[in-house]
Amino acid sequence: TTIIESGIDIPNANTMFIHQADQYGLADLHQLRGRVGRYKHRAYCYLLVEDGKSLTSTSAKRLRAIEEFSELGAGFKISMRDLEIRGAGNLLGTEQSGHIAVVGYELYCQLLEQAVRKLKNEPMKLPPQVHVDLPFSAYLPGTYIPPGPQKIEMYRKFSAVSSPEEMNDLIFELRDRYGPPPPPVEAMIELKQIQMVAWTWQIDKIRIHEGYLIFNYRDRKLMQQLCQRQKKIRIVDGEEAWTEGPKDLSKMQSVVARLKKLLQ
Repeated sequence: TTIIESGIDIPNANTMFIHQADQYGLADLHQLRGRVGRYKHRAYCYLLVEDGKSLTSTSAKRLRAIEEFSELGAGFKISMRDLEIRGAGNLLGTEQSGHIAVVGYELYCQLLEQAVRKLKNEPMKLPPQVHVDLPFSAYLPGTYIPPGPQKIEMYRKFSAVSSPEEMNDLIFELRDRYGPPPPPVEAMIELKQIQMVAWTWQIDKIRIHEGYLIFNYRDRKLMQQLCQRQKKIRIVDGEEAWTEGPKDLSKMQSVVARLKKLLQ
């Protein structure tokens, strides 16, 4: 098997059986699978385990990862999953094993970045967290992105967007991978753009009440600056500012246009 995974190339080979696949590591399985399908014909790789054998949790995760990441260019995702399974250890020390799988690789990196920023007395880098409570449907339909890891990954990307450039990249990725966004996805994009603008004014929440748009804010000075620019916004107390909403609050386009005009 070492000879095969090292680079033997038989273009016409289109089927591979891997016996006792649970005994192999993720890198081994990925390299072995890459030995078939090297020509124009579709190839198949069968991972076999002994009948009735009980798999360990780690072995099951490895096999599930190989099954899940089968598209072109999946090597990076496989390496990240392998890192989660085995543990990354202490990146700043000599320990080579850790508990990264408990929190996940991405969250681990976020915690590490926050710890480094704290030691350097730098401000925390956090994505905009503004609660927008509007009566519109904003989600990723199953007809647009099928349920599974891809949809979860796209929701994660939406939540992590923190700049207009990142938003443009995400919109391009959506159109490139899944086609033109349907109305619920367009609503997600619009609301995320509003969240990013509202975040710059230290607004925590936007909602509608009896024909008014209500902003819950944290920084009174910033809100006063916004009120000076937009005369129609009024501060009512130490937490809320109100402004009259558009005539038809049931139409997403009119509400979104109103909010963008007020906050930009």
